[in-house]
Amino acid sequence: MDQALIEDIIEVQQLLARYAVGMTKDDVETVVDVFAPDGWYSAFGDRYALKDFPRLVAAAPKGLFMTGQPLLDLDSAAGTGTGTQTLCFVDQTNHDMRIGYYTDTYTRGPHGWRLQTRSMTFLRRSGERDAGRAHDPTRPEPSAAS
Repeated sequence: MDQALIEDIIEVQQLLARYAVGMTKDDVETVVDVFAPDGWYSAFGDRYALKDFPRLVAAAPKGLFMTGQPLLDLDSAAGTGTGTQTLCFVDQTNHDMRIGYYTDTYTRGPHGWRLQTRSMTFLRRSGERDAGRAHDPTRPEPSAAS
């Protein structure tokens, strides 16, 4: 593995750590900052643009976002990549858990590596895997331009 790729992997790992810590600390600005300006997040069958994040995060339950080491496939020369990262979310109020994984794309721009897209897949007790279902009636709908 060449030095440039090692540096890119460390940078993306730190980017994803900022996302998890930002979500845990309810710090929307940090969460938005890990995305490319035209990036988006997908869960519950909807796609959310960055402008939707403050409402989306405000409606989400609060708690601990424990993520595993990402499995990354980065192209340092092109400044693009893909990855998968496991997640265990523990609700702060009742310690209920949600588990699953993120499927990501990454891009490198003027401010370094950023998430281009992040899609959530939930792992169900039944053995099913899906993009989720509405878990909170206050969850906002994405804006029309998402």
